[in-house]
Amino acid sequence: MKIALIGASGNVGSRIVDEALRRGHNLVAIARDAGKIAQRTGVTVVAADVKDATSLASAIKGADVVVSSGRFTSFGAADLLPAVKAAGVKRLAIVGGAGSLEIAPGKALIDTPEFPEEYKPEAAGGRDFLNALRGEQALEWTFLSPSALFIAGERTGQFRLGQDQLLVGADGKSWISYEDFAVALLDELEQPKHVRARFTVGY
Repeated sequence: MKIALIGASGNVGSRIVDEALRRGHNLVAIARDAGKIAQRTGVTVVAADVKDATSLASAIKGADVVVSSGRFTSFGAADLLPAVKAAGVKRLAIVGGAGSLEIAPGKALIDTPEFPEEYKPEAAGGRDFLNALRGEQALEWTFLSPSALFIAGERTGQFRLGQDQLLVGADGKSWISYEDFAVALLDELEQPKHVRARFTVGY
């Protein structure tokens, strides 16, 4: 599979690169600063700005799927979706956030008093992006939300999947490693089960 990855130099993006290469896929790694991405066999590094639809469409053209792990405070659906369509790519996967997940029917994590103020702009951007996707019929999109705590850890391959509700373990913790998140995402890219849907991953 040829995967075009936006945000390949970030915490999550770099793990997605590792997991994709581990499975034998080819990547087009896209970043504003291409110098931040290491040269590796199976990876083509391309400098492009998500807010420049023409250059982005050129960078992702020919990919089987576009994966975005960029920050929602940097760009929105209105920036990304037209470029994906212009490039003729049908599949789009988004590294989402946990803020839009429900902790009770109709109540999102971002709307709780405990939600950290400094994370609200990013979380709100993620919710807006998801809402925009839910009205999108032309693309086969998938939005994968991590659990509340999203950190570096181990690749165990052992996790649970959910849909719109925040996953909380028996120990009361809601978390997932970048490494296992990448496993769940690549599983979905290889065997799609959440087309035009959001799902979540956690321990």
